[in-house]
Amino acid sequence: MGNLPEPGAVMLDRLAAAANGHDLDAMVGCFAAEYRNETPAHPAQGFTGRDQVRRNWEQIFTFVPDITATVLRSCCDGEVVWSEWQMAGTGPNGAAVQMAGVVIFGVRDEQFTWARWYLEPVQAGGPGVDDALRQRVGAEGAPGPGTGPRPDGGRGPGQ
Repeated sequence: MGNLPEPGAVMLDRLAAAANGHDLDAMVGCFAAEYRNETPAHPAQGFTGRDQVRRNWEQIFTFVPDITATVLRSCCDGEVVWSEWQMAGTGPNGAAVQMAGVVIFGVRDEQFTWARWYLEPVQAGGPGVDDALRQRVGAEGAPGPGTGPRPDGGRGPGQ
């Protein structure tokens, strides 16, 4: 007898199949009525209930009709499922829509009961790592390390 997949792995497969099949009812059926979604990087975007799941995916299927979702990797620890996702499609203006990131799910009774959502739009181009870091910490325009005055008055060693 072979190993059976963890319930979380089965749920991820169901969720990806519903997304890729653009099956709204199957998508909503993956979530418990009291489902709780937390989005730590955007706290105001958290919500409770699968009615909001339905509204979210109705909009996604309408505005990105060719959306595809891929689980890149995952692992399960009992009722907790870590998953890395990539989603891609075409938006209403013809531009590429891409999202990537991690979703951590709680699973019970063959439904997702909670999630911590870290999926974000993929940004092609933009600032490099140094400038992006300065923006994130509110230091735009500040000199970076090694660019300000030196404590030795600008003299190198032995000068």
